[in-house]
Amino acid sequence: MGILIKPIITEKITSQSEKLNRYGFVVSRESNKLEIKAAVEKMYGVKVASVNTQQYIGKVKSRNTTRGVAVGRVNRGKKAIVTLKQGEVIDFYASI
Repeated sequence: MGILIKPIITEKITSQSEKLNRYGFVVSRESNKLEIKAAVEKMYGVKVASVNTQQYIGKVKSRNTTRGVAVGRVNRGKKAIVTLKQGEVIDFYASI
């Protein structure tokens, strides 16, 4: 399994990418900052200035069904916010 799972494309991250040159990724839980930096530089061909990571817990979700209440849990995960050096840009929509 790769280190970078998918990019995070939300309004908040998009505005940060335009103003602060920061991009978000969902990454594997076992990866560290150095591995994430190397993976982003290799995949997108950019220079990374810094990497911030955060782990998020899985939420408990419930819903009403005809058989009663179904309770489940969303998986835990890890996010990385990558700040690129001045002048570097990642275009997620170039390959579409």
